[in-house]
Amino acid sequence: MELWILFGSFAVLLLIGTPVAFCLGISSLMTVLYLGMPPVIVFQRLNSGVSVFALMAIPFFIFAGELMVRGDIARRLVALAGAAVGHLRGGLGQVNITASVMFGGISGSAAADASAIGGLMIPQMKERGYGVDYAVNVTVVSSIIALMIPPSHNMIIYSISAGGRISIADLFTAGIIPGFLLALSLMMAAWWVARSRGYPTEAFPGWAALGWLFANAIPGLLLIGIIFFGVRSGVFTASESSCIAAVYALVVTVLAYRTMTWENFTASTFAAVRTTAMVLLVIGCAASFGWLMAFLKVPAEMVALLRGVSDNPIVILLLINVALLFLGTFMDMSPLIVITTPIFLPVATAFGVDPVHFGVILILNLGIGLCTPPVGAVLFVGCAVGRISVWDAIKTIWPFYGAAMAVLMLVTYVPAFSLWLPSLFH
Repeated sequence: MELWILFGSFAVLLLIGTPVAFCLGISSLMTVLYLGMPPVIVFQRLNSGVSVFALMAIPFFIFAGELMVRGDIARRLVALAGAAVGHLRGGLGQVNITASVMFGGISGSAAADASAIGGLMIPQMKERGYGVDYAVNVTVVSSIIALMIPPSHNMIIYSISAGGRISIADLFTAGIIPGFLLALSLMMAAWWVARSRGYPTEAFPGWAALGWLFANAIPGLLLIGIIFFGVRSGVFTASESSCIAAVYALVVTVLAYRTMTWENFTASTFAAVRTTAMVLLVIGCAASFGWLMAFLKVPAEMVALLRGVSDNPIVILLLINVALLFLGTFMDMSPLIVITTPIFLPVATAFGVDPVHFGVILILNLGIGLCTPPVGAVLFVGCAVGRISVWDAIKTIWPFYGAAMAVLMLVTYVPAFSLWLPSLFH
């Protein structure tokens, strides 16, 4: 009965449009009251859920990303990507994906990527005769590359949800090859769609122009190396690297590029505070929800249930993927990481899956969910920027979904894509 109250109340609240954080908190409170426990337990668990030092990295990474978005970094990266890959078939689509790779290594946020890159690329693509659905689809699906490569704050949330036992440096490293693999597959899909629709290519500006644009983008690109190699080498922790990233982003935009105005700085600060508040409230409420699931032995029952279905790891991983893809269509990413990690991580490890490998599977699954209706947050951002309905976008998004799903299957069943690069640092 307790599980019916916990999950039933959560589902009802979600269906009537209650914000996810309140869904988690209220359903936890109702279950605690039914169990006869003191209600203060919910608030204690909420407090303990956000009182984790590693979470300090999230607001500073978000702040660094906001500074970069408003500090003209995105435009410079788009210009560099245009010079490098614009001459390929479907030129501006290829530019969009390549820019997402570079900007994702700075922002670590799919929504920020879709907003910044989409705001620059979608109008240009429409002017050059590209279909608005194509422009939006490329922008939306390529934005999830930001979730895979450093500094993905969702990797940090996964590490904390797993009890803090998984190295954030290993997770950052593990997502790099899958992230580039996703970019390559999306570029192939963009090429195929552009070829079938007869979209043009861009003229190659020459090596001199490419070199100048690269030099112009170096201050922004250096942030990627500072974050990754600093954390990977152990020079500083993920929390310390986030502070360094924020300071560096401010220095670059104020002194190097001279593009940061006081209005943009205050807008970046308020946006970072607002996003951080929402993320931490969701994490805290999800921590209460997750504690109740552990108390009610949901993970153990899930392991037993799936063992009853099959003893084949291939089948089990397929079932987990299906479950995560389904859940990702209804909930945002941060609460799902906190909720599903305690449930599915024990199942995966029971079948011999490495926790770092499972983290990459989880993040990619839920990233695809961000592009999927009815609650695809990144899909909504892309459609708003492109001024197109969600229905018109998803009618032609399937080649890009197919590319992302192919990468998900490769990452799921070929652990070396996730584990080879981290193994080089051990």
